[in-house]
Amino acid sequence: MKNIFSIIILLFNNLAAAQNNNIDALYEFKYSQLKNKFYDYYDHNQFPQSEQIAKYYLQKAKKEKNALEIAEGYNLIHFNKDFPVALKYIDSIAAITKDIKGSLYPARTYLIKGNLYYKNDNLKAALDSYILGLKYAKERNDKRQVAYADINIAYINSYIGKNAEAAKIFRHYLYNRKDITDDYQHNQMRIALISCYLDINKLDSANILIREGQVSAITSKNTYDISLYSFLSAKYDLKLRKYKTTVTKLSKVYDDIIRINPNNANIALYNLGKAYYGLKNKEKVVETYTKLDSNLQKTDITFPELREIYTYLIDYYKEKNDKEKQLYYIDRFLKTDKKLDEQFQYLLTELPKKYDTPNLLQEKENIIDELKKRKLLSYLTIGIMTLLLLTLLLLYYKSRKLVRKNEKIAQNLIHSVEERNKIQTKAEAKEIFIEKPLQQEEKTIKNIPEEVVQTILKELEYFEKHQRFLKKGITLSSLAQSINTNTAYLSEVINSHKEKSFTTYLNDLRIDYALKRLVEDKLFRAYKLAIIADELGYNNAQAFTAAFKKNTQTTLSAYIKEIQKQQSSKEI
Repeated sequence: MKNIFSIIILLFNNLAAAQNNNIDALYEFKYSQLKNKFYDYYDHNQFPQSEQIAKYYLQKAKKEKNALEIAEGYNLIHFNKDFPVALKYIDSIAAITKDIKGSLYPARTYLIKGNLYYKNDNLKAALDSYILGLKYAKERNDKRQVAYADINIAYINSYIGKNAEAAKIFRHYLYNRKDITDDYQHNQMRIALISCYLDINKLDSANILIREGQVSAITSKNTYDISLYSFLSAKYDLKLRKYKTTVTKLSKVYDDIIRINPNNANIALYNLGKAYYGLKNKEKVVETYTKLDSNLQKTDITFPELREIYTYLIDYYKEKNDKEKQLYYIDRFLKTDKKLDEQFQYLLTELPKKYDTPNLLQEKENIIDELKKRKLLSYLTIGIMTLLLLTLLLLYYKSRKLVRKNEKIAQNLIHSVEERNKIQTKAEAKEIFIEKPLQQEEKTIKNIPEEVVQTILKELEYFEKHQRFLKKGITLSSLAQSINTNTAYLSEVINSHKEKSFTTYLNDLRIDYALKRLVEDKLFRAYKLAIIADELGYNNAQAFTAAFKKNTQTTLSAYIKEIQKQQSSKEI
């Protein structure tokens, strides 16, 4: 499982899609362009060209005394070097960046070193480097570097068979692209997730992603990705026991895969051998596994399934009674088994201790923080709801108090109307006037002849008795004109004898009339508000209700409701 990921392990750089074979005039390019060209050549196994660009990159950075770009130059150069030399270049990255502030280093240095160890099959050292890179990335809150560390550790988890755990990481970064943003890295997450799904038999999910990847590879005309997705499709067919289809696909893509990455080619040979085994073709199985062993001796890169391969070859030659080859493959098995045991024992022990447990503890802290926030939010919500409830209760209390007040006023008004009706009946509808003290009368009408005052008062009595105040559009001027006087005299008499302004006088008459008629006339009470207002001489319902409330200190609805209540109780 590990080797299928060796070509796709992230190197924390943006990779270009287009290839440009012309490497002359490099001085024209910016650092980002040089970096893209380097990875383009390197990704297509054009190592001399990529090395030339890396050297120029470092030379340019040193000339400009740009520490960050010098570090990047060391990073580019180390790809084309053997392990000991490559490790020295990475140490140079650490030296040049030790005083650089920011979140990128030293996390990136440890992640690059981890990739080098991974590439050279030293997974113990790779894990330790990734853990350190993760530690520094978290300390500096560099989410992108944290993502790279998580992904690379997921590759190791997949190597030791913990594919379900690895799949969670790959799936997260495949569908949440805020930390892993470019198309190349997105494609690698898809490939990694497909491999995990195939190993844990989530075949439908794997097939969907394979088809998606094939479309993407064909669209971008990436020949290596086309071959790689064909290889994954062959693994899918193998899971379905379509052995002939598997053989056809793997035989077709093998040359393309080995040209780009021999380790992936070895995995292809392993799966090809399994397909031949399904077809019960022992000779082809042995031929394939022998070729695989020959490839392995050139790189010494192991993967867990090698035990199965060497066991098969040992049994085969034991059956053939070929002691020499049997002994050879026993030796190969023991050597491989020892290395795998050392890797597995360390990884199985250290991964949970250094990665899984801290992650669980962090997850625990996150859950505790989330629960605290929820608790605080619930308290806040309860507080707000309590305050809202108290406010509603207060408003309800005030509303009920106002209703009771309006009811009481309405009752008093109804009683007053009834009392006036009794008095009026006894007095034969004659209004009783109470004379004011002489001093006040002289004060208020001293400028108006007495006979004029008496005439105006008689006219006002007629005005009230015959309900002329119900006429719409009455003004001080129109009333003065109708009783053959002037506005000054009329206003003075009303102010003096009625002790109110003309407007108040008019409204009082209308409201008094309304109070009386509403009690006496059931049909009038049933009218719409606008019709009642019109009959009382108001221009609109709003003017009437406002005047009613100002005059009586209660609402029209409360008054009518109380009339109906009292009359209903009388009927009972």
